[in-house]
Amino acid sequence: MSYDLIVIGAGPGGYECAIRASQLGMKVGCVEKRDALGGTCLNVGCIPSKALLHASEVYDELSHLDPMGISVSDVALDLPKMMGFKQEAIDGNTKGIEFLFKKNKIDWLKGTGKILGTGKVEVTANDGAVIVHETKNIVIATGSDVAQLPGITVDEETIVSSTGGLDLKAVPERLLVIGAGVIGLELGSVWKRLGSKVTVVEYLDHVLPGMDSEVSKTFGRILKKQKFDLKLGHKVSGVEKTSNGLAVSIEPAAGGDVQVIEADVVLVSIGRVAYTDGLGCKEVGIETDTRGRVVIDDQFATSLAGVYAIGDVVEGPMLAHKAMEEGSVLAEKLDGQMPHINHDAIPGVVYTHPEVASVGKTTEQLKAEGVEVNIGKFPFTANGRAKANRTTDGFVKIIADKYTDAVLGVHIIGAGAGEMIHEAVSVIEFGGSSEDIARTCHAHPTMSEAIKEAAMDVTGSPIHM
Repeated sequence: MSYDLIVIGAGPGGYECAIRASQLGMKVGCVEKRDALGGTCLNVGCIPSKALLHASEVYDELSHLDPMGISVSDVALDLPKMMGFKQEAIDGNTKGIEFLFKKNKIDWLKGTGKILGTGKVEVTANDGAVIVHETKNIVIATGSDVAQLPGITVDEETIVSSTGGLDLKAVPERLLVIGAGVIGLELGSVWKRLGSKVTVVEYLDHVLPGMDSEVSKTFGRILKKQKFDLKLGHKVSGVEKTSNGLAVSIEPAAGGDVQVIEADVVLVSIGRVAYTDGLGCKEVGIETDTRGRVVIDDQFATSLAGVYAIGDVVEGPMLAHKAMEEGSVLAEKLDGQMPHINHDAIPGVVYTHPEVASVGKTTEQLKAEGVEVNIGKFPFTANGRAKANRTTDGFVKIIADKYTDAVLGVHIIGAGAGEMIHEAVSVIEFGGSSEDIARTCHAHPTMSEAIKEAAMDVTGSPIHM
């Protein structure tokens, strides 16, 4: 069959690109080898992790209600039922995408896709049947896969990736997490709340690599207060199975004595890598970089005519919503429109408790670029709603250009930070200033008032501090 567009991969970027293209009148096929649409995010990533984060937070909260005058007894964990709750979230979302494919008359080409050249995609079904489809345009949206740690074999039972970490059959008494990035801390939080003793080993000397240093340092202190055992500036040199579980050898990153830590489960969470296996990039001359990512220009075009790429498989943060934006923008470009995407206004959220959210540049990035800035901060300890709710951990930090007052970066640690960050996203997207935020009325009492106060602090005039 001939198409206007074939998208390879039905994750967030792929399915949004396919749907938007179909809305614009294109005949669209989408290649997906999984039995369910939605890619990593919906099946073994964003959605199931958020379901478990929510459920585990509710469970944990029930043990800490006494200060509010609420006494709860006989709280019990039914892990299989919680996993069922997680599966319901997965099924609801994946079936929703399947419905949207049918609604928009998108053909689900079930199988593995391979690019044979400009305008030709080979699809190998699970039963081995091979069909070659012709198309005007091809979009690579194959996403990413978990990064492997040399010398450590993931079996998804006791040594697990994020996939296995979402599907443990019992709460491990001792969980060791390799990597203090977003995924490691989120999954570590889930099992910590459910009763695990959690040790986190991180090569760098701080958690959340890549985030604003002040955020990283503060959040590290919060995790320690939550009884996370942080081994910062350390690396894992080996994992051995023993009669008592797992023996994990760690040593200082700079060199030094080896320490052995016993664990029941080890979660390997050192990042993700672009997934292009079997795609045929090398054979047809699609350029990739040293990290295996597909090289594109500012129009998402690869080095092969008629082939484009978006999402985790290209440069940039590996975020579902970044891929989704790119998917919609690319579909509109193929339709002859002139949409835009501002990669400096892509938010990132860590769904721990409290949450961590960020958009724009960090203090360190701006310093390296030689940009002079003014900084405003406001702690949630001075926020009325946070005091009332006993959610005072964290702060809002706003970085503005010293001369124009344009907001360049906003960083939040706090309850509901992932929802609050969108005010900052809008301000950056529209070129707003800290004064614009400071002069915008915020409802009282809300956590969001801290954003207004941080903006006022850029010029040194917060009210409640």
